[in-house]
Amino acid sequence: MKNEAIEHDASPEEAWGQALRRFDRELQRRGAAERTRRAYGADCGELARWAAAQRLHPRDIGSPVLRRWAARASSSGAAPRKLASARAFFRVLVEHGELHANPADLLASPELPQRLPRTLEPHEVARLLDRIPATTPLELRDRAMFELAYGCGLRAEELVNLDLRSVGFDSEQLCVVGKGSKTRFVPAAEPALRSVARYLERGRGALAGDSEEPALFLSKSGRRLSTSDIRRRLGVWARHAAAQGAVHPHTLRHPYATHLLKGEADLRATRELLAHSSISTTQLYTRVESARLRAAYERSHPRA
Repeated sequence: MKNEAIEHDASPEEAWGQALRRFDRELQRRGAAERTRRAYGADCGELARWAAAQRLHPRDIGSPVLRRWAARASSSGAAPRKLASARAFFRVLVEHGELHANPADLLASPELPQRLPRTLEPHEVARLLDRIPATTPLELRDRAMFELAYGCGLRAEELVNLDLRSVGFDSEQLCVVGKGSKTRFVPAAEPALRSVARYLERGRGALAGDSEEPALFLSKSGRRLSTSDIRRRLGVWARHAAAQGAVHPHTLRHPYATHLLKGEADLRATRELLAHSSISTTQLYTRVESARLRAAYERSHPRA
């Protein structure tokens, strides 16, 4: 695909349009998710309209100008995210020689408020899993799938990437392919392995038919499941169990982490099991437990 240089004699509207198209192509080239591209495009499109209304080209944007735009965004609480989008946008322009420096680099990024992940108590997880009857092939598959999600702390994409050879019954562990195609070995508890064994004995063959698909978890047509399939099926069983609030695959990953830490598991070991790139992500789960204890204190203590 031919790169579109920003014309120096173009109007501000044309120059921003060319820059935005270049930015979107670069995001595509780097494999950015569609959702990410849309979010970046919306934020940078807003910056483009604001700047063009003031007859400013992309090359005219310095740190003081960008600070004024960010100040406008701060009233909606979206400044950190929009500034991150602008930083990525101008970085691409610098890489392609359209700008000498990134004006966003001189602006301090306000920290995004970290929302504590919703987590389920052990009895809530047990109720959700136990309400899956595990009699039909699809029920057997779902029970095994969500036992593994909770028992091994797997992401949805890690579940769908599991193959038959990923399960080590003798070693009681899973070979998991995570983000960035990184492989790790995760201990698998007996209840999860028992559910997988039942699925393999009584369910998978009926779903596979004559298919030679290597995926562990199959759709009713014998194909590898997608992450949207997993979200949809978990939603079905969450409604069946009358679970409170939205339940998604990460809702099972969160209690895996918090229950490990509550049981005094080492923080760094928990990070490795979850395959977090930063230990600060794992530490977020310690805040979940602290918040729970604080709430219990405020409900119970007469001097709280």
